[in-house]
Amino acid sequence: MASRIVRGVVGILALATTLGSARGAEAPPLDRGVGQRVSNFTLEDVSGKKISLYGYRGKKAVVVTFIGTDCPVGNLYIPRLVEMNKEYKDRGVVFLAINANAHETMEQVVAHAKERGIDFPVLKDPNNLVADQLLAERTCESLVIDGKAILRYRGAIDDQYGQGTRKPDPTRNFVREALEEVLAGKPVTTASTPVVGCLFDRAETASANLAKSRRVRGASPEILAAIKEQGEVAPAKVGKVTYASDVAAILQAKCQSCHRPGEVGPFPLLSYDDARGHAAMIREVVDERRMPPWHADPRYGHFQNDRRLSPEERAKLIAWVEQDSPLGDPAAIPVARTFSEGWTIGKPDAVFEIPEPYTVAAQGVIDYVNIRVPTHFTEDKWIQAAEARPGDRGVVHHIIVYVDDHTKKSRKSEGHLCGFAPGDLPSVYENGTAKKIPAGSDLIFQLHYTPNGKITTDRSKLGVIFAKEPVQHEAHTRPIAQGKFAIPPGADNYEVNSTLTVDRDIRLLNFMPHMHLRGKSFEYKATYPDGRSEILLSVPAYDFAWQSVYVLAKPLTLPKGTRIDCQAHFDNSEGNPNNPDPKKTVTWGDQTFEEMMIGYIDYVDEEAIASKTPESKPADSTSSSD
Repeated sequence: MASRIVRGVVGILALATTLGSARGAEAPPLDRGVGQRVSNFTLEDVSGKKISLYGYRGKKAVVVTFIGTDCPVGNLYIPRLVEMNKEYKDRGVVFLAINANAHETMEQVVAHAKERGIDFPVLKDPNNLVADQLLAERTCESLVIDGKAILRYRGAIDDQYGQGTRKPDPTRNFVREALEEVLAGKPVTTASTPVVGCLFDRAETASANLAKSRRVRGASPEILAAIKEQGEVAPAKVGKVTYASDVAAILQAKCQSCHRPGEVGPFPLLSYDDARGHAAMIREVVDERRMPPWHADPRYGHFQNDRRLSPEERAKLIAWVEQDSPLGDPAAIPVARTFSEGWTIGKPDAVFEIPEPYTVAAQGVIDYVNIRVPTHFTEDKWIQAAEARPGDRGVVHHIIVYVDDHTKKSRKSEGHLCGFAPGDLPSVYENGTAKKIPAGSDLIFQLHYTPNGKITTDRSKLGVIFAKEPVQHEAHTRPIAQGKFAIPPGADNYEVNSTLTVDRDIRLLNFMPHMHLRGKSFEYKATYPDGRSEILLSVPAYDFAWQSVYVLAKPLTLPKGTRIDCQAHFDNSEGNPNNPDPKKTVTWGDQTFEEMMIGYIDYVDEEAIASKTPESKPADSTSSSD
């Protein structure tokens, strides 16, 4: 099994906005309370001081923003709030932040405010009383209240960040625009906007909280058709559900590989308290089919790493939240799942680390960083497994590790060793299959950093396990790419195609489609020499924030002369909420506001190579590169 990583990927968010359900509660009105007087409230801040809204009488405006300690979108916006506080405090504007998550303690709120450098009052709303009073639902929701305590704006801070997406810069600065109009004594032109953030964990019952959930976007017709064929189970039909007897096993199997410390999930789901504290968000993302992330149309292909919930699993998770998240008998909780410490592939034979920590800014767009690391190999090495590991997962969106053997073809076609991105897996091959690192090669770490709201450092690394048995098949990675395209402004379904005809018999192992923010759908199709054709993989709703590798349950033999066609569609219209600029013609480029069209495949030659017997005890097997 192998994995392909991509260029130009952003977003660390495990709660990526992907396939959503078209069903569910109607969204509440966006302008809740706008134009009405806000009642006073008093809460304690992180210093122990009591803060009252009406204590700021005489100020020209108060901006109240709801935050949480582990909401990834909310954390991205904290530097923006800090900047605006500095900009507006001398103009008579006060900024307040409120944490209304019932499961987050004051100690956690204090530590979070200190870590993130929040220099304005951060208040704790322990029983959601103020959140209820202000009709707030999610983190990232901002309210602009004028000097007469009239609510003048409610909604998003700006339009730069979303669930799993980010633009290079905001195109609308909603809070700033509202403040400028309030300070000028003018009506607020845009008085309400939708908010993308994490639902509060409320002190009230989980079932009562469900009415506050919003739907994000509907599933594609292809996915809905496949779901209908598969059949669904209504939550009301599964009976009584408890964490101990039902939910814990589902979370272990489908969620904990990402939702545990040090991994891509923004919060752990290892215990009952973890799950109960995030019950509202679990219900929402499961109901909308945003989690677990899996984007392949189930009508085509069979994949060994399919993350989908079964209809019964999905119904049980939703029913558990609707039944107020009962624990059940603690003795029935399954034995905790164990994970490898630090490495998914097991203890590496060799580890290569970038030589110096790289400082990542709190926000902005960072160009790709390429760092050369020598292997010091004096002979060819065969790699059975390879895993790239970020030093700080919070800011490393993708890593690609290339092998530079100092030949012209190295980086262009044969040099791809492995990589990392949200959703991707390490490169692991079955016995007898491996990749080669020639003697004297260097490793090139290509790193794409995406700031997460605080200044940090990263020192990413690569671990490899050498083949211990004779190698008969050399694994290859091949991009099927099309770089010559120009997506017109406003085009909502622009088609780009690429093709590859195999010049020998191969066994296909996996796929990894890659596009950027305007990516809409991707399909691989094989046409065999006898004229027969079949769809190998269809991704009808491509998710830029979750880069999946689709590992075939059984390798597929493609005879010489088979043509692989990749077809991608792009949405460069205003209807694409992730679009950085719908008025721009878009061409190939590394950055996320540009585009790519690549259909990666991993394969081996069907005919075995001459047996390559690796050393039983490789040299430098436990050392790190300098």
